[in-house]
Amino acid sequence: MINVNFNNWQRQSLNNKKKYANGLQKANKNAVLKRLPQLHREAFEKVDCLQCAQCCKNYSPRFKMPDIKRISKFLGMKESDFIIQYLNMDDEGDYVVKSSPCPFLNEDNTCNIYDVRPSDCARFPYTNEDVLFKRKNITLKNSEFCPIVYYVLENLFAD
Repeated sequence: MINVNFNNWQRQSLNNKKKYANGLQKANKNAVLKRLPQLHREAFEKVDCLQCAQCCKNYSPRFKMPDIKRISKFLGMKESDFIIQYLNMDDEGDYVVKSSPCPFLNEDNTCNIYDVRPSDCARFPYTNEDVLFKRKNITLKNSEFCPIVYYVLENLFAD
């Protein structure tokens, strides 16, 4: 583990984007996948998501039908009403929230629907799974606004 400096981490992440892209392209996937659980845990020990919440403030998860069913039931709404009130379909055919920040984000950065949140939210930032490789562009984008992704990539691809 390297000591990651979180001062100006967003700028550092942008500056290191090419290094991350090359690292993800060339890495021994099996070796990296073995390291991810530990790096993921370390990152979550160092970063308090409730102090950040940039994912909830600026981006939307995909809402799959199981998510929509679960959340609308939790909110006591018809699925169709939930979709009309909160969601739009994006260019890729996925449901996403209509507005930013997420309508379920509270002022203290907690989530109104945390226990039934979309699976994308529960899995975010994907730093303990192979999505890191399978969706490299998403990983690189996430590194620009999520300090946990930054931490994991810095430790994986330190010079």
